Amino acid sequence: MAVFRKHTPKRQEITINVLSYHEHKEDLQKDFQNRCGYCNDIKWGNAEFEIDHFVPQKPKNFKTTIGPTLYFNLVYACKSCNRAKGNKWVTNNENTANINDIGFIDPCDKEYNNQFERTETGRIVHKTALGEWMYKALKLHKPQHEIIWNIDLTNKLIDEIEKVLNYKPNEELSRKLLSIYKKFRNYTKQLGNIG
Repeated sequence: MAVFRKHTPKRQEITINVLSYHEHKEDLQKDFQNRCGYCNDIKWGNAEFEIDHFVPQKPKNFKTTIGPTLYFNLVYACKSCNRAKGNKWVTNNENTANINDIGFIDPCDKEYNNQFERTETGRIVHKTALGEWMYKALKLHKPQHEIIWNIDLTNKLIDEIEKVLNYKPNEELSRKLLSIYKKFRNYTKQLGNIG
């Protein structure tokens, strides 16, 4: 098994008033390192990323007092996770995110990392009962999460290989390998432009 994510996002302490929570998008991208807070997918191609309200703005069972633009309640999220989470909130209290192994953990909480891990192929698996609930609620079983993890991993390997090849570019095999990796990158970019 592999670790779920190497970096726990940390929100800046932003308290300025803004008219729309969308004004926080650049800060959220930076704090979440251009990754979804829930599934840890990278933003690539023309994939849409959105801003989730951790405590939903319109929960079903209670009225929240958390304003829609408060930074501490915002999560940078891929469209898949944001839509899957929606207005789900299992407690009747905005200050209690989970109870009896159902509910959520803020992705900026280090405890979030203990809920999941990845198989060697990048598939997300849950490790705890609460992790299982979140896994189902966020639909982390979707194959896109494994594919994007592999694209991210392969791109990092390509970067490493390119550094080596730039250092010693005179071998025929090295040129062929570089050509293959460039084709792979081109195809992943094209795939991202299809959807």
